[in-house]
Amino acid sequence: MQPVMNLRRKKTLLHGIVFALLPIVLFYLMEGYEHNPFIEVRKTAQLFNILLFELLAWMFFALTKSGRAAIRILAATSMVFGLTNHYVMEFRSTPFVPWDIFSIRTAASVAENYDFTPGIRVVLVTIGFVAILMLSHFLSFCFEKKLPIRLISAAAIMAVLVFFSERLQNESFQLSNGLYPFLFTPAYMTKVNGMAVTFVMDMAYVKVDKPKGYNKTEAAQILEENGYLPQEAQQDSRPNLIVIMDEAFSDLAVLGEVKASEDYMPYVHSLMEGADNTVSGYLHVSVCGGNTANTEYEFLTGNSMESLPAGSIPYQQYIKREVPSVADYLNSLGYETYAMHPYNSTGWDRDKVYPWMGFEHTLFLKDMSNVEKLRTYASDAYDFKKVIELYEKKEEKTPIFIFNVTMQNHGSYTETYDNFTPDITVEGCNSVALSQYLSLIKQTDEDFKNLISYFENQEEKTMIVFFGDHQPANAVAKYIADGDTKEEDRYKVPYVIWANYDIKEECQADTSVNYLAATALEIAGIPNSDYNQFLLDLKQYYPVYSAVNRIENENPSDGKPSKTAQEMLLDYEKLQYYRLLDWEEEK
Repeated sequence: MQPVMNLRRKKTLLHGIVFALLPIVLFYLMEGYEHNPFIEVRKTAQLFNILLFELLAWMFFALTKSGRAAIRILAATSMVFGLTNHYVMEFRSTPFVPWDIFSIRTAASVAENYDFTPGIRVVLVTIGFVAILMLSHFLSFCFEKKLPIRLISAAAIMAVLVFFSERLQNESFQLSNGLYPFLFTPAYMTKVNGMAVTFVMDMAYVKVDKPKGYNKTEAAQILEENGYLPQEAQQDSRPNLIVIMDEAFSDLAVLGEVKASEDYMPYVHSLMEGADNTVSGYLHVSVCGGNTANTEYEFLTGNSMESLPAGSIPYQQYIKREVPSVADYLNSLGYETYAMHPYNSTGWDRDKVYPWMGFEHTLFLKDMSNVEKLRTYASDAYDFKKVIELYEKKEEKTPIFIFNVTMQNHGSYTETYDNFTPDITVEGCNSVALSQYLSLIKQTDEDFKNLISYFENQEEKTMIVFFGDHQPANAVAKYIADGDTKEEDRYKVPYVIWANYDIKEECQADTSVNYLAATALEIAGIPNSDYNQFLLDLKQYYPVYSAVNRIENENPSDGKPSKTAQEMLLDYEKLQYYRLLDWEEEK
């Protein structure tokens, strides 16, 4: 009897050791989807990731009382998480972050347009996960205790997990243990800290912290106390305003030389060289390869993503009620306001957010008929025709504001289509994705030229603001970027402000999205809101202010505000928090 007991104990001990080792293997497998964790994840960070995996495994063990079930839960979760992060990185060039959970519905709506064919690394790592799932069948390691004991054990492990997670979110702990804490470079942060640790660190930023010294009542009075008051509107100072945020429209020449078979945006280039009644330059955005809604947010609100957690999506996380925007303001000036997007209304919760921002009318794909498509998306030619239709149907002498987010150039760029044949090639590069992308940009350029031609012949004063929301993902840009490419260059897109009446021309007027609406209204001669006047003053100190780049003007003009640059920034932080998160009660 004694030998049998000893053999059983040895077996239990052996299976217990295997159970304790498997979470370590699962951690390295999960990281293996994207890179070599033994080399790239910092040593201390590897230990922290392993500890997270161990705590989860033992908690699942206590809850299920089965080592086999615990490992299967952890393995399946790790595999899904790793695969998700891999494809998010491939398609959007940023890692999977907690806020992406809110974007599942939006991601699903465009998933069919991407190529999910796995590479050899993905196949091998997935085989590793499947092997563990199958071999766990032979793991006979059980927690033979009654339910109350198991629940108490699980709660104790959970408490340790929560405590450790809080330590990972503590800045001094991060720095003292060599963790990389800078959220503005999320891909690098995930690479050197590991996915699990970075994900836990990111969770600290789900909630927006109040700015230092913030007080709601004081924030509501900042503009008035500093002399910012809404300007009065005159009937003759309300031109039509059409804003086109074109999906993935960018000039990859900012990354390096593009030896294309022909100019892929000849018309936009001609406008940017100093055309009549045109202001142009490069626009610094806060996203790359995706998260279009964040560029929308910055343009419509005048707020900057720099004040929010890296990777967050204000449309889905923070906007749950009415918030002030340029649409809301133009409504007050008598404009008829439209938000237009030729795709699913639920993407990024636009169907809810646009009305909360003050748009009187919304127009989505479901509201359109006889949609002309290029590849699988509504073409820009069709989209611009709808813009013209809205203009022609508006009430006479009532100005219109149209905010139009296009879809034609959305990724991916690797499939073949019966209705589209790429016609631009790049010397020394046989990339299908790059050829297709540049050919799409050329088509948009032609369609934009036609749109301008139409409004050149209209008597009503009309201004058109045209810009891209972000550059394409690394799968396209990597063929152009070279050793001299700076990270901030990946966040630059061209913009054009054009009018069919006299405005002061300017080129190379680089700026950032948060200032663009206020700048356009000022150029158009439309009276600006108190907040927009504040933004234009802040722009004198910081002509570029995004989540990725901040450029300070050391010699602001003579008409600069009485406050210092740092005082203006602090006011900006308070105003953004107030207008985004505290505005409901004020309304």
